[in-house]
Amino acid sequence: MNVRWYQRLLFTLYEVLIFQAQFAWGNKNFREIEKRVLDNIIGPGRYDSRIRPHGVNETDGPAEVKVNIYIRSISKIDDVVMEYSVQMTFRESWRDERLMFDDMKGQMTYLTLTDPDKIWKPDLFFANEKEGHFHKIIMPNVLLRIYPNGKVLYSIRISLVLACPMDLKYYPLDKQTCSIIMASYGYTTEDLTFEWKEGDPVQVSKNIHLPRFTLEKYLTNYCTSKTNTGEYSCLKVDLVFKRQFSYYLIQIYIPGCMLVIVSWVSFWLDQNAIPARVSLGVTTLLTMATQTSGINASLPPVSYTKAIDVWTGVCLTFVFGALLEFALVNYASRSQLRQAPKSQRKWDVERSMGIDPDHVEDGATTFAMKPLVHHSGGVYNEKLRQCEVHMQPSKTINPIKDWLNKFPTRSKRIDVMSRILFPLMFALFNLVYWSTYLLRHEEM
Repeated sequence: MNVRWYQRLLFTLYEVLIFQAQFAWGNKNFREIEKRVLDNIIGPGRYDSRIRPHGVNETDGPAEVKVNIYIRSISKIDDVVMEYSVQMTFRESWRDERLMFDDMKGQMTYLTLTDPDKIWKPDLFFANEKEGHFHKIIMPNVLLRIYPNGKVLYSIRISLVLACPMDLKYYPLDKQTCSIIMASYGYTTEDLTFEWKEGDPVQVSKNIHLPRFTLEKYLTNYCTSKTNTGEYSCLKVDLVFKRQFSYYLIQIYIPGCMLVIVSWVSFWLDQNAIPARVSLGVTTLLTMATQTSGINASLPPVSYTKAIDVWTGVCLTFVFGALLEFALVNYASRSQLRQAPKSQRKWDVERSMGIDPDHVEDGATTFAMKPLVHHSGGVYNEKLRQCEVHMQPSKTINPIKDWLNKFPTRSKRIDVMSRILFPLMFALFNLVYWSTYLLRHEEM
């Protein structure tokens, strides 16, 4: 029993050793076949990388290159220099009949070439590139595959800093379109054409998170251009970014609105509290001016008015208006103090002339016509009463004027009117501002 068991064990070990030997020998032969195929198609004197491949169906037409990109990350979008950084995997595929080989009945699906410089590649460049570099850690991030039918797949990982011209008229309620423009540098459309790969030519990573923007959508397009040297094929990707408004609402709009409201506190302070009202007005004005300067420092100097400029400008105007209102109140108060002695002197003159200043009543105005020379006697007084002229009050009643007459001084009336007019005007401005820019923002 033990002998048979040892015999079976030895036979099983023998089969395993034979199988491993065959597998190792087969892999060795397969790698040797790959080497012979590569030497046969791109060996010395067999392939010229300076010559472009033929067109479709091996005609003399332009070579067609299919392009697709995978956007891995977008690190920043700079409003000041108007640029953005993107990292992508860029892929091109074309057919080169000179690279066709036998697939050994499906056993060899493709060949991997570690030296891309040995074959012809399209001369594509990024038209709006400012800076760029390849990734070479740990090894160069380059992939080149050759399929049995001569199809070539070229993939490379690159990082780019691209120009992005921006229209900041609706900042910060704006949307910006940043493009990736790819074109042929030397081959005209008679020799080379670029086309988007059918079905999802642009792929975007789901892990893209920008601090101030949201990638709303992306569009592919063609941008073939004509120059003095010919017509060149061009591809374009438009990335539409929507600016996140919550940051600006918390950092700019709410503080600005609070500063305007704080400046209205001076309307409720006593007109004689000069230090308090001046300090409040100057402090809010300087704070609003500092906030405006900080906003403009983070934006490029442009020749047109931005939405944020309208907001800060109007808020600054309201704060400055509150300070001017106190100057007007102070002037009215001092004028009233100067006019008080004059009124007293006028009253004394009227009394000396025999005119009773207390004869003016509410509801009717009475003028007593008295001579310059005083006469005594009841007959004269009776005739004088007969010469009195009575004027009936006007039938029209102005409720606003009656309400303002409740306040004794003109300076107090100015403060009371400011308490109503300033909030109403600011509310009206907010209604026009938000309805204009928010509706325009939704239409973009």
